[in-house]
Parts: sequence; C-alpha cells; structure tokens
Amino acid sequence: MENKIKVDLERVIGTIDSRVYSGFIEHLGRCIYGGIYDEGSALSDEHGYRKDVMEAMRALKPPILRWPGGNFVSGYHWTDGIGPVEQRPRRMELAWHAEESNRFGTDEFLRYCELMHIEPYICVNAGSGTMDEAQAWVEYCNGTGNTYWANLRRQNGHPEPYHVTYWGLGNEMYGAWQVGALNAEDYAKKAAAFAKVMKLTDPSIKLVSCGESGVADWDRVVIEQLARFVDFHSIHIYTGDNDYYRNVFAPHQAERALRICQATIEQVRYQQQIEQPIYVAYDEWNVWFRTGQEQGDGLEERYTLSDALAVATYLNIFLRQCNSVRLANLAQMVNVIAPIYTSEQGMFLQTIYHPLRLYANYMYGDALDVHVSSETHNFPAAKNSPRWTHDVTDLGPFKLLDASAAYDAATKTLAVAVINRDQEQAHATSLQFADASIIQGINVYTVNASTVDAINSFEENNVSVQEQRLDVGGASFSYTFPAHSFTLLRMHVR
Repeated sequence: MENKIKVDLERVIGTIDSRVYSGFIEHLGRCIYGGIYDEGSALSDEHGYRKDVMEAMRALKPPILRWPGGNFVSGYHWTDGIGPVEQRPRRMELAWHAEESNRFGTDEFLRYCELMHIEPYICVNAGSGTMDEAQAWVEYCNGTGNTYWANLRRQNGHPEPYHVTYWGLGNEMYGAWQVGALNAEDYAKKAAAFAKVMKLTDPSIKLVSCGESGVADWDRVVIEQLARFVDFHSIHIYTGDNDYYRNVFAPHQAERALRICQATIEQVRYQQQIEQPIYVAYDEWNVWFRTGQEQGDGLEERYTLSDALAVATYLNIFLRQCNSVRLANLAQMVNVIAPIYTSEQGMFLQTIYHPLRLYANYMYGDALDVHVSSETHNFPAAKNSPRWTHDVTDLGPFKLLDASAAYDAATKTLAVAVINRDQEQAHATSLQFADASIIQGINVYTVNASTVDAINSFEENNVSVQEQRLDVGGASFSYTFPAHSFTLLRMHVR
C-alpha cells in the first residue's frame, strides 16, 4: 500500500499544553543527591546544584517539576528538610530502603525551580502524613500573613511567598508498596479533608487527586468523591519490554487510559453538575522495565533507540489527547529512569533525551488531526512481561508509521513528528497538505542509529539528532522515513 500522511490546518484537535513536557524528581538513588544536587562538586554552583545538569534540563524546557515523590513522599515529613542544614535529622527512608539526609528540602527545591524558571509541583504525604502537616506546608510556601509557618519561611531566608500553585494529594495510595496505603474510599475521605484545609489556606492552588491507571475502579471511586475539590486527576502508567515491537507499541495503553479516564471525569462532572474542568495529570510516565528495587541498581535504566521511539510514541499520544491530558511529568529527570546520566566527572544524554528536547522545542500551538495510511504490524498476546501487565494486542493491528502535527498560527510554522516503527524497512511516504503550501523549505531532525539496541554512554554517543535541510515547496512532497527512526519535519506554510 502507499504510505500517506495528510495534514489539514483546519482540522484542529485542540491547543497543546506545554505542561505535558514537565518533569519529576524524587529522593531515590542518585536522582537528587549526585544528580540534581551535588554539594562540594567542582561541577556544582554555590548552592550545590549541578551546572551541567541544569544546562541539559533547560534545553528540555520543562514548565513544571514535580517533587518529592513518588513513593518517597508517603513517609516524608517536610519539616525535617527546612532550617539550618546541619541541624536537620537523618532519617530511615522506608520506600527505597535507604537513609535520607534531608540536606535537600523544600527551600532547596523551590530555589532550584526559581533559578530554572520552572513552576514547582509539590506532592504531599497522604500516607504517614496528616491534614495539619499538609496545611502547614501550603502556609509555609504561600503564606503572606504574620503567621507561624509564613514567618518561619521568612526566617529561613525567603521573605516573599513561593506561590506554589500545583499540589498533589498523595502518591499511588492504592499500592501495597506505599507507606500508609488505603482503599479508594478511605483515601478519598482523607484526601477530601486535606483538600479543604489546603484550599482554605490558599484558594488559588490547584489540586491533583491520586489516581491509578485511569482504567481502574480506584479511579472511578476517587473521581466521584473528589471531583468537587480537584483540578486534575493523576494516572501512572509505565511500559517497556525486551521485545522490540511490544516495546514501541506498548505506549498505546496510555492512549486507551486517557480516553477512558476522561470519559469517567466527564460522566462525574455531568452527574454532579460540576462546572469547572478537570483534566488528567499523567504525572509519572516513561519506559521502565529493566531495573528495580530488588536489583539494588538505583533504577538507573540504560536506554536504547527502541526506548526513544517508545517515548516519542507517548508524546504523539499526549498531543492527540491534548483535550484530556494537560499535565504530564516524565519520571524521572536525572539518573533514575532518566534522560540525563551523571558521574562525578561529567554527564551524558541518554537516547530518550533527544525526542523529549525536539517536542518541547518545536511541537507547540494547535494539535492537528493527522491522517496516516501505512502498513501495519500485529503480534500475539504476551505470555511473560518483564514488569507490566498491560496488554495492547487488542488495539492492533498497529500502523508502523505514527504521526502528530503542531501548527503555530502566529508564526505560520508547522511541525510534523513521525515515528517509523518498522524494525527492518524504510517507508517512502507522501506528505500532503490541504489548503497549505510549504514556502521556505523544511528543517529535518532525525533520531536513529544502526541498531534498535544502540545506547549512549560516557564513551560512545550512538544516538543523537541529525539535522538537514530539504529545499522543497508546494502542497505535497515525498520523504523516506528510515527504519526504526524518529523524524521531526519543521516548515513555514501559507
């Protein structure tokens, strides 16, 4: 069959929310200590922040950074991490079987966000934490009055409020691995109490309820009980598989979950006559399946080209579902299942870094409803998955070409992101534009390597971005997408 990608500037799905390019850091392995924050290192600034990591993260343009967890937060008491660093208690850390020095706490995180021009997103402790503790955290960060917690923030060196907008009502409280895990009904009661006092403290904040996978009964119960209080409902889905095709197609589980979760939200809003919108916060997502707590490896996943194509598939899905998912946080940013990998001497960029940077820099404006005709691939249901139970075979057969498009009307710039997930064959494709013509040629950015198992390391840079210029014009052109590649085409149109 003939491969076609058709783009019509008038077929607008919705506006792309830049918050889907956000990130997440947790006190886990070397994400914070030795990653974001490395006191005494020649590579760090006067505050202890790694300058090379800051530069690499700035290129990803994350609008929001979620902290401090993750599983870590369900046993974390934020008051341990404020005040004079030398006086902070060293605690047992139960989520990841470690010790927490508390040298990086609320003020260190919020100073980092200020330096990076990133909005903070704080997840509160809904496990071992209390309603009063959550209220005090909001007051410490945002309080403007002559009150105890606001004055303590001033005493600790920040006279003005931090104005933290985004607050998560706990993390994965459905999971047996979580400190203080609860059933959905009990969690919803606890979270509602938290939400009331937090909103009374600062009515301007936006709250995120703790969801599961978007398709679970937990999600339905929590949305029904918390819809009056929250602005977002979170879901967490990771994917990953040693089998190439299962790996690159597994993110379509997220597309299913976003459709179902948003339908549940709309049903509840209709039944309860709730006027304010509620969106999905996909606040943990990534490819993750090789590492785990049981291996004692700090979850330092080493990513392949195949994983980069899976990450690009996720991002295409977020653009297609832009009316639902308005916030997404890659988990995590440094060392721990991360695009940035450090040592005491330096850092390198993992394969997944490159599609993340290209989307954040070029895929903005309106998401367009792209028509794709391509060859397809199907496979039988998985017998043994290395970590995750999602099975997407019923969603197949899958198109080997997956595409999204973004149009910025202000600059008349069109960007088309295409993943050729065929492991063996390049795909010659006709790209056609309805009522639009290319006027200044095309900038082409390609992420690829000689093999789908290619990785980057301190010694080798096998996967990077190759750039070229195509001098074409008119309402259509042909392009051959290489096997196992991600390509972003950026052009001016009239």
